[in-house]
Amino acid sequence: MPNSNKLPLHDFHKANGARFVPFGGWEMPVQYSSILEEHKAVREAAGLFDVSHMGEVLIHGPEAAAYLDHLLVNAIASAEIGRAIYSPMCLENGGVVDDLIVYRMGAAEFLLCVNAANHAKDLSWMQTQADASGMDVCLEDQSDAYALLALQGPKAADILEVCGFAGIAELKRFRHESRTLAGGATVRICRTGYTGEDGFELFLPVGAADSLASMLLDRGTSYGLRLCGLGARDSLRLEAGLPLYGHELTETISPLEAGLEWTVKLGKSGFVGKSALLKQKEDGLDKRVVHFKLAGRRIAREGAEVIDAAGTTVGSVLSGTHSPILNCPIGSALIEVPALAGGLSVDLRGQREQLELASPPLHLAE
Repeated sequence: MPNSNKLPLHDFHKANGARFVPFGGWEMPVQYSSILEEHKAVREAAGLFDVSHMGEVLIHGPEAAAYLDHLLVNAIASAEIGRAIYSPMCLENGGVVDDLIVYRMGAAEFLLCVNAANHAKDLSWMQTQADASGMDVCLEDQSDAYALLALQGPKAADILEVCGFAGIAELKRFRHESRTLAGGATVRICRTGYTGEDGFELFLPVGAADSLASMLLDRGTSYGLRLCGLGARDSLRLEAGLPLYGHELTETISPLEAGLEWTVKLGKSGFVGKSALLKQKEDGLDKRVVHFKLAGRRIAREGAEVIDAAGTTVGSVLSGTHSPILNCPIGSALIEVPALAGGLSVDLRGQREQLELASPPLHLAE
């Protein structure tokens, strides 16, 4: 895979049978055994993902909180230390530059986790906004300093407990804390997740990642832990109805259109994209992201046309895959709002398949 970066744990993944694919400029494990087995392991026990390709940016300075309140649509300045906040980062037109998680580490110190493919774009946008605001804030790209492991599933807390993280089950959702590993390295444990299950993300120095991953795998096997790749991560997040940047969120799909109205704090002043989002809210949406199931076996892939009863194209598929839990194809689509009142179908290479709209999490809908 020419011009692809390798994860710090590349050799660990290779030794454990990973199959690799290019993703966001990285050579990433897509699966180890089968996507079906890895997906079910996360739903029933636990899965360990290496997401060290994600970018980390430290924001600090006297006006860091005010700057992030200006930069992001969610409320940041009012969050207490130890909170994690999910937020889209918008353009002035309401489209999305990226979606990210902010970890408040101090009164004037925040760690941002951004999508790998958007890393350079995000840094440029953040610095442009910082310069334009004139605020006293500093941005530091710390991506090379961190490895990032994600332990997901109902047994995740139990596995961390037997690996020495005593009392970790008491950490609340969207909270984070710092722990010290046996070798002296510091790990920041965050309880957020991207699978629709309980889960923890572990930020730690690159040099400490191999020993921690090996310990988690060794001690977690008896709990049903499996190593998991990008394939299971995508099917899990789509079942849960969680957006993936470049699909359900883009520079032309706003947070409101994506169903993320809860992240947009229109009551706060002066954030980037507020005017456009406020207009969308007041005027009503022209299009909206929806989720669906299909009765057949064929998956509706990205870009497939969605058609109304009159045969008019009213939208397109954003994401599509097979749900191992529902045992049927599922997906998301961007649809013109008036068309949602009638019957819809998707064009699968000339054959129409009726869409069954469903509210996520899809795997819990029945």
